[in-house]
Amino acid sequence: MKNNKTAQWIIGAIAVLVLPFVLQYFGNAWVRIADLALLYVMLALGLNIVVGYAGLLDLGYVAFYAVGAYLFGFIASPQLSDNFATFAALFPNGLHFSIWIAVPLAALVAALFGVLLGAPTLKLRGDYLAIVTLGFGEIIRIFLNNLDHPINLTNGPKGMGQIDSIQLFGLNLGKRLELFGFDISSVTLYYYLFLVLVVFSVFVSYRLQDSRIGRAWMAIREDEIAAKAMGINTRNMKLLAFGMGASFGGVAGVMFAGFQGFVSPESFSLMESVMIVAMVVLGGIGHIPGVVLGAVLLAALPEVLRYVAGPLQGMTDGRLDSAILRQLLIALAMIIVMLLRPRGLWPAPEHGKSQLHKT
Repeated sequence: MKNNKTAQWIIGAIAVLVLPFVLQYFGNAWVRIADLALLYVMLALGLNIVVGYAGLLDLGYVAFYAVGAYLFGFIASPQLSDNFATFAALFPNGLHFSIWIAVPLAALVAALFGVLLGAPTLKLRGDYLAIVTLGFGEIIRIFLNNLDHPINLTNGPKGMGQIDSIQLFGLNLGKRLELFGFDISSVTLYYYLFLVLVVFSVFVSYRLQDSRIGRAWMAIREDEIAAKAMGINTRNMKLLAFGMGASFGGVAGVMFAGFQGFVSPESFSLMESVMIVAMVVLGGIGHIPGVVLGAVLLAALPEVLRYVAGPLQGMTDGRLDSAILRQLLIALAMIIVMLLRPRGLWPAPEHGKSQLHKT
């Protein structure tokens, strides 16, 4: 049994490592879909800390994604030097900080924003908490959209461009690489970077889940009053959940900005937050393999359905927009899944209930 499980892990690891080369055969667009799916896995794992572990419904999670992306835009592009004379005098070509500085800085700043969001919402629960966090996400997006006057900080709706591609150990991931006669595209190089970050995120999530902090979060999720009575500092634990979850979003934002080379407020709309929450719920709240599965499915499904929506649009003589059809198909798929699997596609095993049934 143990040997079979080890063999499954090895086969799975090989499949994940070979996947970009298989997808590259069909075109770099498919590898790009895989890259974005991995970024959404990181976001879903971060939100799972807040929603899955601590039971705090956060509908503004995309704000932390935006914070990380724009932070990297500021420190790895000519944006500040182009708009501020002081910066232009000190850094004529703009700031171009290393990714080794950008990642911890983004995690720290996003965590700070997470704590700032969490502090006023400590006494809120359920729908009220969801509405406040939703408002926070929209406030961040509107700020980014309007901070182009009277002082141009974010370039407003035009977005921020000329962002440096990510460089690691002297290797520029924005350029293709020739290795032993093989041509490795830029999107494939990013795939492996994102894969390493996802593996690290999964490792951190498991360690948190099994730690005293993770158990405290789950106690708050099940019954906050009982958790408080048992001596758990619910205020600090909630703030820690918001901060820790936000840091995942900040790091994912840095990766997104370096990968795209451009960020704009349109990338951080309310629908993005809703999709990330849907990934956690669809996969299985609080269960890491389920969250990963939900994120991969919901990130890849819209692109796969693009090829289904086209022929369906043709059948209606173009009366229906293909984008609307794609959204309709995704909604139908989610409704069917939630009717058949109300606890998610891969829910957490309920050890307590199974033990009770046995006794």
